Amino acid sequence: MSQIAGRKSGLVWAVHLSAFALVLLWVIPTLGLLVSSFRTGDQIVGSGWWEAVGTQVQQLPAVRLGGDEVARDGVFVIEGQLFAAGAEVSAWGTSSVAPEAYAPGAVADLDGGVTLTVAVDGGYVLSSPSTMADLRMPRVFATAATPPEFTFENYGTVIASPLAGQSIGQAFLNTLTVAIPATIIPILVAAFAAYALAWMEFPGRALLVAFVVGLLVVPLQLALIPLLQFHNWIGIGKGYLGIWLAHTGFGLPLAIYLLRNYMIGLPRDIIENARVDGATDFQIFTRIVLPLSFPALASFAIFQFLWTWNDLLVALVFLGTGNDQQVLTGNLVNLMGSRGGDWEILSASAFVSILVPLVVFFSLQRFLVRGLLAGSVK
Repeated sequence: MSQIAGRKSGLVWAVHLSAFALVLLWVIPTLGLLVSSFRTGDQIVGSGWWEAVGTQVQQLPAVRLGGDEVARDGVFVIEGQLFAAGAEVSAWGTSSVAPEAYAPGAVADLDGGVTLTVAVDGGYVLSSPSTMADLRMPRVFATAATPPEFTFENYGTVIASPLAGQSIGQAFLNTLTVAIPATIIPILVAAFAAYALAWMEFPGRALLVAFVVGLLVVPLQLALIPLLQFHNWIGIGKGYLGIWLAHTGFGLPLAIYLLRNYMIGLPRDIIENARVDGATDFQIFTRIVLPLSFPALASFAIFQFLWTWNDLLVALVFLGTGNDQQVLTGNLVNLMGSRGGDWEILSASAFVSILVPLVVFFSLQRFLVRGLLAGSVK
């Protein structure tokens, strides 16, 4: 009775739960990256992204006191502020061993009769019976409650910063220059080849199909150095033309295989009727097969664009590592090495790098499930 038509299998709920779990595994880190990209570096270090909208109690970086000394009622005084307005001190100390030894307003006795007090708003008063010109200023460790803080400066820094090693603007343009042609060229070539292998009769067609299938399992790492030597031999060397051709060669087997399998499944009646009406193969391809194959073209475009956008190895081999040639993935690797402590810059850069693939995927994914052939054949 469990196999009666129309009754859902008990595995349907397991499939739905598994899909929901996979969505959560992808969405939660992406959301955390987005929230972190708008936070300041101190807040990223002090608390998790899920606490971004609440007041955070954290230990602020140690501050070495300083300022102009003023004589007041026979006492030498130095006054100042530990941090900008907005935070409230809950505890403070003068040693890393006891960073919360004093409450706000309490007086700490230091060596030589020197006293120090820190107010709730972060203002401090350092007093001494003698001049403090030669005194080594103490450090203050403060634990404070800070309000949530968000900023757009992180994106301004990573997109258009004039400082070398911070901006990814040029790398972003370089990646677009690589990814767009490296996606379009394989589609154009593979579409013609797939139609020929699917609907044109010629000797050796089966061998060509088997050859294409065999190329799917060849690791591209085996071809990198020989292909680069061939590029140098023919005179194109390292550059955009070389990386376009490399991505085209590496992407063609999958493109031809995917498009050929889709085109061969198109209704034969449409193709034969067009030939009876006198249409040439080129007309059948451009006016019938190509429009009906748009879902397959869109699916491969998604795969190829994501591959070329996220590629690092091929770009390093065929493009170079200079600032004017470096792609986004290479720039992010450099940022992690040179600015590994600036989490706000890294999170903003990483989110910019995934923003374009997200837009491409969500704009084309509907074509993966659209049935363009519905009702085309009676």
